[in-house]
Amino acid sequence: MTSIVGGSESRRTSGFPAELTSFVGRRDEAADVRRLLSAGRLLTLTGPGGVGKTRLAGHVAGQVARAFPDGVWLVPLAALSDEAFVPHAVGDALGVRNETVRPPLEILVDHLRERRLLIVLDNCEHLLRSCAVLAGTVLAATEGVRILATSRHRLGLAGEQLFEVPPLPAPSPEELSPSTSSSAVESFPALRLFADRAAAVVPGFTVGEANQQAVARLCRRLDGLPLAIELAAVRVRALGVDQLVERLDDRYQLLTCGSPTSAPRHRTLRSAVDWSHELCTPQEQLVWAWLSVFVGGFDLAAAEAVCAGEDAGTGEKITPCAVLDAIAGLVDKSVLVREEHAGQVRYRLLVSLRDYGLEKLHDLGAATETRRRHRDHFARLVAEYEQAWFGPDQTEITERIRIDQDNFRAALDFCLTTPGEAQAGLRLAAGLWFHWVAGGIWGEGRHWMDGALRAGARPDAALTRAMWAGALTSLVHSRSAAVLAGLDPVRAAADADEELPVPAPPPVPAGALAPGRARASTAFVVLTRVELACTLVSRGRADEAIPLCAEAVALCEAHGEQWARSWALRTLALAHWSAGQYDRAAEHARACLRLPYTVSQQQSLARTLDLLAAAEAPTGDAERAGVLRGAVDRIWHDIGGNPMDDHRPGRARAAEHHARRALGDHAYALAHRRGGRLTPEQAVAYALGEPGEGPTAGARAGRRDGTGAGARRDGAAFAPRTDDGRGGSGSGVRTGEVPAVRGTARSSSSGPREGSLTADGPPRAPASTKASTHASTPVAAPVVDPVPLTRRELQVAALVAQGRTNKQIADHLVIARRTAEGHVERILVKLGFHNRSQVAAWFSARAGL
Repeated sequence: MTSIVGGSESRRTSGFPAELTSFVGRRDEAADVRRLLSAGRLLTLTGPGGVGKTRLAGHVAGQVARAFPDGVWLVPLAALSDEAFVPHAVGDALGVRNETVRPPLEILVDHLRERRLLIVLDNCEHLLRSCAVLAGTVLAATEGVRILATSRHRLGLAGEQLFEVPPLPAPSPEELSPSTSSSAVESFPALRLFADRAAAVVPGFTVGEANQQAVARLCRRLDGLPLAIELAAVRVRALGVDQLVERLDDRYQLLTCGSPTSAPRHRTLRSAVDWSHELCTPQEQLVWAWLSVFVGGFDLAAAEAVCAGEDAGTGEKITPCAVLDAIAGLVDKSVLVREEHAGQVRYRLLVSLRDYGLEKLHDLGAATETRRRHRDHFARLVAEYEQAWFGPDQTEITERIRIDQDNFRAALDFCLTTPGEAQAGLRLAAGLWFHWVAGGIWGEGRHWMDGALRAGARPDAALTRAMWAGALTSLVHSRSAAVLAGLDPVRAAADADEELPVPAPPPVPAGALAPGRARASTAFVVLTRVELACTLVSRGRADEAIPLCAEAVALCEAHGEQWARSWALRTLALAHWSAGQYDRAAEHARACLRLPYTVSQQQSLARTLDLLAAAEAPTGDAERAGVLRGAVDRIWHDIGGNPMDDHRPGRARAAEHHARRALGDHAYALAHRRGGRLTPEQAVAYALGEPGEGPTAGARAGRRDGTGAGARRDGAAFAPRTDDGRGGSGSGVRTGEVPAVRGTARSSSSGPREGSLTADGPPRAPASTKASTHASTPVAAPVVDPVPLTRRELQVAALVAQGRTNKQIADHLVIARRTAEGHVERILVKLGFHNRSQVAAWFSARAGL
């Protein structure tokens, strides 16, 4: 297969949060890190908490991104407590999906083997063993991968380079004078950081002759630690700089916290955090401790669920209104970071401040009870999400779970590590079955369910439901892949065992079709029909599968559901393909591609494009099939590979087999390579015959170089085909009807299909004929006289022959797009054609008379 790694479109940094504050100083440090990163493949930034390791790593990652064609990826590890989840976290960050039970590290290595990218492992200190194993395994198995880690301790691997991130330099009294006040801020990053953060809370604040000595003394007292300086700077709103220094001096004179053997900088940060804690109200201190059970952030509703009410451990009682007041105070004091996700406000504790809060929570003796409240809140969310999953809110539910993924993992971890909570953990993991299955991360779901069973949970109905869903979806995938690997579906159907007993599908739940009454059980009814239909197709009984899929699609449409509908539509397309009804198969595959779920989930997108390629290849549209197959392979390559791939000799996919036979190996390779350069969005536009965006917009007039319709030699542009001007396959002529005028028959090993060439019928134009006046081979097409088209329709036909879309036709003729669509439809009906390619062939042949 032609290499599809890299390309300018994949140069990116992924997972790095937007910088809400300016990056101060570190120019020399950043240069040193870049140099070390270029000299070796593993570099660890070390230093105490709060020194700025993460910020420096993110800054350098942005600077070196262009050197890594396959991207720079941040893997935040602070929220993890289980070492087994480090490979999962890396896979999540890179978009690698595991629908199997293969070890995640094995899949990750396969994904990375041919890539050139940088992985940033952030906050490794509490997961050293697992991080070291992952880094060592990945670096040994690859050549183009580099790893930049941040940790308070080294990983301890051979070849590991270390860079200790220093504190920000602050000037001594001798280095400051009235004449240097303006330059001191620029010369000393510690002063600049304080000035920048203080100005954010007190507009107009500057460091000058009057206060530079006090600011310098404060920064020195804080050992130049950026986090400590930022915590102090926010106090300028209430205190003058001299007052800040005085209070900090008092604290240092009384400093007894921390081990006397610990590094001074660690004691300095602890002192600064202690100071911030003392300046909080008692309620803010309590809420700080309670909020430390959240990982990765939380919203107000989650905070109220955990903090409001009476705490069994402390006896403290707090109202929801008081929780909001405490959160506002903690945001004001820079203890909480306020963020927005899709218009929703969320909050987050910095790692060092969360660790501090957890210490206070344990001191209160309330850790277990607070974590239980945290678990109960997310268990309630899972129950709500599962009930609402089969309905119109799937996209929103998917995003909510993604945002709170770390909290769900923390809740599961609590259940598996706390005596007596394993059964609740099993229910929680099993209740998320739709997340594990629909998100293509079944391996993680099995990890949690197996862990709960090992911890003493007993199998129950929830586990049975989850395991059934996982097994069923895997069965549908494997059988669909096996069917598509067949080269002649019609003949395979004839040879199949026709004695397979057909179980009766389960009844539709009462009221399941009523609007607004989505039930979780309806999803399983749909999946059962899809599985049974796929089984029938695999046994050569596609005609029995079609009504089952149609019923499943109707159920999904009644609820505004997309996930199960995509399964049903793909299986319906597979059934028509197996029956040799390729136009109908392509129609349903395109309908699946119009679902936002299909486009957003890469596995679903790859399978649907693969099916569309298989439907188009036997009709003679081999070049499009080759491009689509290239896009499919690129998507699978980007997400870790197709778990259902069969690499045995002679097991080529149907689309590839027909396309290679029609095009030859060289032309197929060119088409495949062009498809491999498409982004997923461009692949969807190409598949639907819609105008693409970006680099694909420049070549839609047809063949330019003899290597493919509308494709430049660099593969950056394509000519999308529009069968009906709307991205579908309809033409005003129903499947099975014999049109009045046809061209030559297609070449296909699967025999005739509905409406194709027969002994008593005229020939049909090949579907592979491209809409171009620059075709490199003669076009056989019917010539009908007298011409049945009006003058305007002839103008439209000429533009169709040039490869113009309906929108482009409308713009050229200065008419409405709907009017252009109507002209195209009437032309198809008058000429008795099925698609625009036949119109193009007809007009080109007529123009050549």
